Amino acid sequence: MGDVDMPVKFTDTTLRDAHQSLLATRMSTEDMLPIAEKMDRVGFYSMEVWGGATFDTAMRFLKEDPWERLRQLKAHIKVTPLQMLLRGQNIVGYQHYPDDIVQHFVERAKANGIVIFRIFDALNDVRNMEMAMASVKAVGGHVQATICYTISPVHDIASFVRLARTLADLGADSICIKDMAGLLAPYTAFAMVRGIKDELRLPVQLHCHYTSGMASMSYIKGIEAGADIVDTALSTMSLGLSQPPVESLVSALQCTPYETPLDMALLAELADYFAGVRKKLKEHEAGMMGVDGKVLLHQIPGGMVSNLMSQLREQKAEDKLPQVLEETARVRAELGYPPLVTPTSQIVGTQAVLNVVLGERYKVVPKQVKDYVRGMYGKPPAPIQRDIQDRICKPEEVITCRPADLLPALWDKVKTEAGGLAKTEDDLVSYALFPQVASEFLHWRDGAHHQDEEVAAAIAVALAQPRRRPRVLPRAQAPSAWKLSGRQEQMRGSTSSP
Repeated sequence: MGDVDMPVKFTDTTLRDAHQSLLATRMSTEDMLPIAEKMDRVGFYSMEVWGGATFDTAMRFLKEDPWERLRQLKAHIKVTPLQMLLRGQNIVGYQHYPDDIVQHFVERAKANGIVIFRIFDALNDVRNMEMAMASVKAVGGHVQATICYTISPVHDIASFVRLARTLADLGADSICIKDMAGLLAPYTAFAMVRGIKDELRLPVQLHCHYTSGMASMSYIKGIEAGADIVDTALSTMSLGLSQPPVESLVSALQCTPYETPLDMALLAELADYFAGVRKKLKEHEAGMMGVDGKVLLHQIPGGMVSNLMSQLREQKAEDKLPQVLEETARVRAELGYPPLVTPTSQIVGTQAVLNVVLGERYKVVPKQVKDYVRGMYGKPPAPIQRDIQDRICKPEEVITCRPADLLPALWDKVKTEAGGLAKTEDDLVSYALFPQVASEFLHWRDGAHHQDEEVAAAIAVALAQPRRRPRVLPRAQAPSAWKLSGRQEQMRGSTSSP
């Protein structure tokens, strides 16, 4: 068993990964703030509230400033540390960014309220995590270095333990095991956590999605092996593609050495609130409500299956999904068994769709796939199949250095390009990450602000005018235009009925 009398800690994912997984990241700041202070009273180890896809989604779909969301949450959540998901050199985007942009992003995230930075790389290439880790250290943040768990002929517990040791040597303050597809089996979780705890004197955190139905069992075995923290969501935002429910796990650990005294009555109140939010956002539901046992066969994360289906629907080829799932596994093997998480899931999935829909494998190869094969995303876990590599690029095009070493500094160029559009350093970072999306959002924001000013000015002018008392005409002299329309008469009649 793990250490006795060591209560397990809980990180709540409701405000980030849970709604990203279940509701297409559509929960707004307006949905979060009314309940934030009550969530702060629960006693969570941390709350994951930012990062991942929430950054660009806020600007792209919700017309919100992601930085303002973070500031407002920090103003309401004053006790519980705020946590974010950082995609290493990809930051919160889908490509590598230069080191200076990584540094500026981390600095602003810390200044706006993030304490714990969960840093991962889709290929588990530590070279793509080094700058982010060093940047977090430089601003006094907590570095939670992350292992992307996956299953393949080249991945095993020993290799993951070695990776944890490397991350510790780079300055990790804690280690997270990120099981994005729900593939981590209970006894594998026990062995993996035990292996890392035997090797390192660092806290270990488990992050599992419930897709396959194993997550709660894996948490229990991981806790018995010494896991210090687990990721859960409030029950009404849990299960399916999300994390296990906090209430169930808290109850399961009662009367054990791992018991954590969280307020169950308060948790129930919070769950009721988010049931209402989820109902309001039902049009964005992922569609996978229960357990997907097939993920244990094809090993493709549920969110990725949804994306594949969306691509097939655009091509009017939904019936080809089984073939695409098979092709995805084949492409993944040919490309060196990358873990399927952003952005490698998009890279592998898009190529699989093209192979099936076009009826010829690798007839069309997107730029992302070409860059991946050239090494621009990092080093794959296994060598790329030689005939596939030769078909996509020339040997001399393949790089072996850290990809970001080839990227020139960008910050000065961003300041010039953004011009008067960026009002703050946070705006500049948003522009550096998503130039087109940020430009559209900042133009919209400034336009809305200008319109608000015009409305306020018009109201002020109107209020300053001397008021004239209206002359009331006798009913017999009232103009015919004052007569009620037929529709108005019906409405008046309906309001007077019992």
